[in-house]
Amino acid sequence: MAMSLVEPAAPVVEEELPAGLVEAGVYPSERAASEHGLVVLAMGRPYWTVATGSGQRLLIEAEVAVPAKEQLLKFDRENLNWPPPAFVEQITYPTDVITPLLWAAVVLGIFHLQGARPGWSAAGALDAVGIFGRGEWWRLGTALWLHGDGAHVVSNALSGVLLFTAVVKTFGRAAGWGLIALAAVFANLLVAALAFPVAYRSLGASTAIFAGVGLLTGRSLRVLSRAEHPHRNRAILVALASGVSVLALYGAGGGAARVDLGAHVAGFVVGVGVGFAAARSCG
Repeated sequence: MAMSLVEPAAPVVEEELPAGLVEAGVYPSERAASEHGLVVLAMGRPYWTVATGSGQRLLIEAEVAVPAKEQLLKFDRENLNWPPPAFVEQITYPTDVITPLLWAAVVLGIFHLQGARPGWSAAGALDAVGIFGRGEWWRLGTALWLHGDGAHVVSNALSGVLLFTAVVKTFGRAAGWGLIALAAVFANLLVAALAFPVAYRSLGASTAIFAGVGLLTGRSLRVLSRAEHPHRNRAILVALASGVSVLALYGAGGGAARVDLGAHVAGFVVGVGVGFAAARSCG
């Protein structure tokens, strides 16, 4: 007759609870039990943890058992999916600095030629009366390449290289430049339409630059709106506030008289809409 060499395990005998205490729950670790014990402490009552064969027992006073267990259930529900997943989205587009640098070189070259050809500014600047009164629709695009003075063009060239690199990195080279052009032209159309029939003239690439800020902001809003996150609305507000802050800090021009605040705001607003729509179509 075969005999088993394995002795049956002795049953685990749970210790009797001290008088006046009840078990609120059993948790897999001391840390988990202590985290739940903090809920009891927040009620102004003590707790105890006891290690047993089945886990860490959380003991509380019997007189607060009912309200304490209700609070523990609420704590478990609120932390069901905690910590939440991070807002992470893979960007597969390579960093492209070449095309933004080429853009800046063209802008600087055109400004150099403007000195010898002053008629370019008159013929290519954004002109509300020229567009809607005389049908000179090319001004919506040509105005983005012309500048009024050296400080204006250098500032826009430096800002554009940094900003457009981020846009191209985010949307891809072809899509990024296409969206910048689309948002900037529509922003020029918007600001000219709002000004007409009053005489309004403007030139400069800053409309495109703030359209780029809007594109990045709009895409962020779209990505966050699709995220399953308990603090999604807060994150959306932060993203929008960040874009508006950039507009306020750099778009107002410190109160300078020649700064076209309307064009900057139009570029940002149109960019937000285009960026949101572009991110939606890609998703």
